[in-house]
Amino acid sequence: MEHFGHIFIHYLGEILPALAIGFFISGLVHELIPEDIVLKYLGSGGIKPILASTLIGTLLPVCCWGSLPIAVSFYKKGAKLGPVLAFLVATPATSISALLVSYSVLGARFTAYIFFAVIVMGVLMGLVGNKIKHTPRNPGEPVKCAHCETDPAHARHHKKKTFTQKFISALKYAYIELPKEIGVELLIGIILAAFVATFIPLGRLIKAFLSGWFGYVFAVIFGILMYICSTATVPLVDSLMKQGMNSGAGMTLLLIGPVTSYGTLLVLRKEYGVKVLSIFLGVLIAASLLLGVGFQTIKGF
Repeated sequence: MEHFGHIFIHYLGEILPALAIGFFISGLVHELIPEDIVLKYLGSGGIKPILASTLIGTLLPVCCWGSLPIAVSFYKKGAKLGPVLAFLVATPATSISALLVSYSVLGARFTAYIFFAVIVMGVLMGLVGNKIKHTPRNPGEPVKCAHCETDPAHARHHKKKTFTQKFISALKYAYIELPKEIGVELLIGIILAAFVATFIPLGRLIKAFLSGWFGYVFAVIFGILMYICSTATVPLVDSLMKQGMNSGAGMTLLLIGPVTSYGTLLVLRKEYGVKVLSIFLGVLIAASLLLGVGFQTIKGF
């Protein structure tokens, strides 16, 4: 239990700063970005909102934990399910820091392929998401911020807020209202991640699944079970490949590992239901495997 406690504290130290940033950004989204802007760029069913959310996600320096409150805020503001799912894939899968570390450790070809693969995976997830017949949790209410009034008088009052009032309102939404919405799921996710890291003998798994097609199986299982941020995944994958894992499996782990934290899966289940969660996982596993095999094939030429 002492070892579990140390790992749990380590996870808290790693995740809480990202969560703080993610909650703060979501507070700014809630308070400063007009709903009609969100509806204009992320609220339609075409490819443009999916591309926009995917490209924004690849550039934001936020991991999967930090991207959760932002995605929930977008959805409550009226964004379609497709762009939200694309954002939840692209944001944690890579970042500017992860790409720089990848270039330094794995080289230019690996880095360029990662960036390309994340965009493909995000767009694919978004297109599938827009095809899902999904009923919001509160179908009797419009899909917008649950804490905003809809009457014109409130809208005029909202626009007349001073900068200080808007900033305070953003902080209230970020650090009081959103933690009430998804805080329990996030805490359970951190506990599960610490449990897996404590009690699964990873060394034996790595030795058993380093080479051949078993490497892909290992990459998927390990990536789903463990929380690994995109930047930290790069040196891990480099060390695994140096011990015998093929580069395609390494690419699969890089793509799926940062996206599938327990927090992401639990929040997806709560906010969108088991059907959306199952499709999300299915598309993610298939896409990461195909893109991993594709990289191994390209590298062989």
